Amino acid sequence: MTNSTTPITLIITQELGGMRLDQALQRLMPEHSRSRIQGWIKDGLVTIADETPTAKFKVWGGEQVQIIPQAAPEAQAFEPENIPLDVVFEDEHILVINKPAGLVVHPAAGNWSGTLLNALLYHAPQLKDVPRAGIVHRLDKDTSGLLVVAKTLAAQTNLVRQLQARTVKREYRTIVWGQVWRNGKVDQPIGRHPHARTKMAVNRMGKPAVTHYEVLDRFAVHTYMRCLLETGRTHQIRVHMQHLKAPIAGDPVYGIRGILPLRHMSDHLRTVLLNFKRQALHAIRLGLKHPVTGVQMEWQIELAADMKILLEAIRAENVPPEEADAFYVHDDDFAYEYDDEEDEDWIEEDDDAE
Repeated sequence: MTNSTTPITLIITQELGGMRLDQALQRLMPEHSRSRIQGWIKDGLVTIADETPTAKFKVWGGEQVQIIPQAAPEAQAFEPENIPLDVVFEDEHILVINKPAGLVVHPAAGNWSGTLLNALLYHAPQLKDVPRAGIVHRLDKDTSGLLVVAKTLAAQTNLVRQLQARTVKREYRTIVWGQVWRNGKVDQPIGRHPHARTKMAVNRMGKPAVTHYEVLDRFAVHTYMRCLLETGRTHQIRVHMQHLKAPIAGDPVYGIRGILPLRHMSDHLRTVLLNFKRQALHAIRLGLKHPVTGVQMEWQIELAADMKILLEAIRAENVPPEEADAFYVHDDDFAYEYDDEEDEDWIEEDDDAE
């Protein structure tokens, strides 16, 4: 727990007799939610006569309760944290970051600290005066690559308008399962999955979404691709690749779950794939007009190191494509838990915008 505050001593009143401890305390401290009080009890921060009761403990009135309250986790959401940033470009107006996989962009339930926003507030304290610390688009936690941040309100307004006008150029690289034979685009609306709140899906009631894709290299059971975003919906590339029946390698939500085409893979490739625990998706290029000078700017970075290793392992295979079809073996290690970090639509949802 963080941010201990002054201990509180309360007397359970007689009219609360017969209630559970958590219910009684919530009546006495209505400014705190019952779930938060239950958390304090579970963490041993609530005592009666030097004993640590459970939330279900029944009170009868007259008990003296000692409480060491803790600040809500979300209180840390906008605190500066010394988290290293890979800065690709910076001036007094904008900041371009190469975000690593595993870093959440914006605080939300389950990720109230340790985010890119916390890192930005430490790196540039003046961002506390800019909404969302200057963040105008997002990458999923496990998508790596380029992301632009506005350092002033004027720059943020300008970048938002560029995103709305679809003039910001965003190129992604991805490795997908299966063989994609031609270049093309997916023009399919995306909305919340009808049965799984944390997932998105192609949905005729969703928002318009367009992804252009190009085959860069084709292998026995994978394809290396370039994706260009015309729109920026939550999980856009991931959902559209699934729609193509070419889900992204390693994707914990929209990819192959519980099966791997292992029969015709070398031990090395099998090991690399089983240890690749994120979607193979990287924002490699970003282009926009500078919000103050109006000069067209573009940044391109290398492929993320873990994706390079995966791609090299795939390229090293020498399996004829006709021998690599439809041999799937269950592998229980290839399973993931999904950590949903995107709950709200901003001006532009970025894939990632995936």
